[in-house]
Amino acid sequence: MKRLWLLFAQAITVALAVYMVVQAMRPEWLHASTPRLEGVTPSSAVPVLQAPEKGAAASGAGSYRDAAGRAMPAVVNILTSKALPQNHPLLRDPFFRRFFGDRAPRTEQQSSLGSGVIVSPEGYILTNNHVVEAADEIEVVLADGRKAAAKVVGTDPETDLAVIRIAERGLPVIVLGSSELAKVGDVLLAIGNPFGVGQTVTMGIVSAVGRNNLHINQFENFIQTDAAINFGNSGGALIDTAGNLIGINSAIYSQSGGSVGIGFAIPVSTAKTVMDAIIKNGQVVRGWIGIETQDITPELAEGFGLARKSGAIIAGVVRGGPADRAGIKPGDILASVQGKPVGDTNQMLTLISSLPPGQKAQLTVIRKNQQSTLDVTVGKRPRPQPTPDDE
Repeated sequence: MKRLWLLFAQAITVALAVYMVVQAMRPEWLHASTPRLEGVTPSSAVPVLQAPEKGAAASGAGSYRDAAGRAMPAVVNILTSKALPQNHPLLRDPFFRRFFGDRAPRTEQQSSLGSGVIVSPEGYILTNNHVVEAADEIEVVLADGRKAAAKVVGTDPETDLAVIRIAERGLPVIVLGSSELAKVGDVLLAIGNPFGVGQTVTMGIVSAVGRNNLHINQFENFIQTDAAINFGNSGGALIDTAGNLIGINSAIYSQSGGSVGIGFAIPVSTAKTVMDAIIKNGQVVRGWIGIETQDITPELAEGFGLARKSGAIIAGVVRGGPADRAGIKPGDILASVQGKPVGDTNQMLTLISSLPPGQKAQLTVIRKNQQSTLDVTVGKRPRPQPTPDDE
């Protein structure tokens, strides 16, 4: 019996010795037939679950990578510089002069940045007017790293749009979408260069459409979004989930200067109309009849005894202008333009500005509750004059 126990102890000792040697020299022998969970990394100190290389995440399910990937190459950074005049207050500042001494420069460069969208393989780029306004030099930086000098083709301050052009070839071009199809709740992506950190994509939804009376531009029909838009995003792209251009990012509402989720973009339908006019004529030519109007409100209608509760009441007429020559007077109510009803001053402005200058247009007005139709020879809308601060 003692002999058997001795043989058993020796066998156990030999087995343990063999195990220790194999564990040290060939550990894979011990684990070769050990089953493991799918996705568990054998070499990990602690077992973890590893996602497969191909699956839902890799295919982009729930992701907008494809839309961003299609649009991002066509969104550019725009760097502008402006030489300050020799009599600029900065150059007269005693501290500035004392710091530089005799080496004080006679001019100083003021730089700014923004974004733009390549809309044509011929090098045309859509951006905001305020991005390139009064710039002496404009440099465009493409997403692939190329840099090119740009020239202004034309600007339209009343919509805050501008068209610039570069001479590069082989350019990526964005696809224009349909801003009219944008509905509240649709997912949108904003692409630009916020604060100069580099090309950035943010996501949001359509918060509202047709926003106006914001006193940002003369002609307003904004798409409102909560996609983050910050300084440097101006002129960049607002795209849909297919990567198509829906709007040009233009402005934000903010008390701090940063995004608070209220951003505004110019619809691509407006942008394309302005761009086509600029490329064709160098500027946007709009109709004008020389009137100032005010919205009719229920309170105004009651106070003046007006039968009409909506529309635009003419508050002023430019002396010698088209409306004055046609017999339109202050106090008249503008009911329709070329048969299209006028609901408010914004609609009136849009209808009249779309009229071709030099042609006659029929305007229906109401005077003392009597309706009449007048023929007005449409004039050309004057371009806004820069203020002294802009010069």
